Amino acid sequence: MTKKKMEMDIVNPNCAGIDVGSRSHYVAVGQAMEDVKEFGVYADDLTAICLHLKEYGTTSVAMESTGNYWQNLYVELERHGIQVTLCNGKFTKHAKGKKTDVKDCRWIQKLHALGLLTSSFLPDQTTEQLRTYCRQRTNMIGLAAEASNKMQKYLKLLNFRLDVVVNDICGLTGLSIIADICKGNLDPQKLSALRHGNCKTSQEEIAKALKGNNRTDFLFGLKQEYESYLFYQKKIEDCDKQINTFLKDQINTNPEKKKLQTDDKKHKRINKNAIKGIDLNQASYQYFGGVDLMKIEGLSHSTILTIMSEVGPDGFEKFKSAKEFTSWLRLAPNNKISGGKILSSKTPKGSNRLKIALRHSANAIGNLKDTHLSDFFRRVAYRKGRATAVSATARKLGVIIWIMITKKVAYK
Repeated sequence: MTKKKMEMDIVNPNCAGIDVGSRSHYVAVGQAMEDVKEFGVYADDLTAICLHLKEYGTTSVAMESTGNYWQNLYVELERHGIQVTLCNGKFTKHAKGKKTDVKDCRWIQKLHALGLLTSSFLPDQTTEQLRTYCRQRTNMIGLAAEASNKMQKYLKLLNFRLDVVVNDICGLTGLSIIADICKGNLDPQKLSALRHGNCKTSQEEIAKALKGNNRTDFLFGLKQEYESYLFYQKKIEDCDKQINTFLKDQINTNPEKKKLQTDDKKHKRINKNAIKGIDLNQASYQYFGGVDLMKIEGLSHSTILTIMSEVGPDGFEKFKSAKEFTSWLRLAPNNKISGGKILSSKTPKGSNRLKIALRHSANAIGNLKDTHLSDFFRRVAYRKGRATAVSATARKLGVIIWIMITKKVAYK
């Protein structure tokens, strides 16, 4: 009895595999040991990698998306006209045996040659620039929130219970009182006189809450955190100006987008962390070429900005269907079937900024009344609980957004 020999077709004949590292990159243009070469990570080394690949007639390269080490190499390869397949590390796990950088790059080259690696989603350069500004703004908001929490901690240690008499210590009343405390004014009566007219608490009650122990070390800590809070607020304003300028440049360069106008959404609340200096309702409508995402109930200004910066108008075209888009978001159930039975249908682990934003919107939809999406949320929550309803509604939002942008359909 003769043994059957199975052969696999070479899908990418002129390909290479790169094992990306923090201090060196290993490049394999074949499976022999002499086909592997080590390069550094400096700019000249990246250029040398491209020239090395050109010598062997390489047309496509596969590499893992390891940290941030791949980004400069990716840009250099694209600039030299080499097609890059950037894949998730879980698809290139090494076969049985000892793991080394040389074996890794050869294994990546073999998988890519057989067409077993798929590329990860990468936005276009315009969306990537906007993403950088928006992510920096999000980081500054997080640092400002951290400074606010530390201010509240020092106020409690000083026995200034400002958090009891005002809803937000970083509101108009709270910041005015904290600023005066940092200047050295510790008189409760004078501090309570800074109460804003919108504050519901009386001046007398605020004065009672501001009788503290006046410890100098806690006052020093409060002053430091207050200055940090003002610093981060200034950085957030700078980010807002940069995003505003960037969006206007993108819209004004296209006369057709510039003419588009949509109706105002006065029912959409604008919180204090929303981007300032730009009407995001009009800007998003023009940016997406006449698609009004603000019509969807539950979608806030921050969610719209996340969609613009994480995927962009052209990024949705890279997903062939809404199922692919929701699968990339990790909101679609991952069905595991064996013997005709579904063993598991859990949502895969993992998250990205757009998934988090859609889940926040889905949670807000759960608090609405008499809307199509809120009714859907309650039906799922009644059967499987609120946590499952948040995921299901977030997935539904992803499908709606994909259809609206790719097919230019208005929300109904």
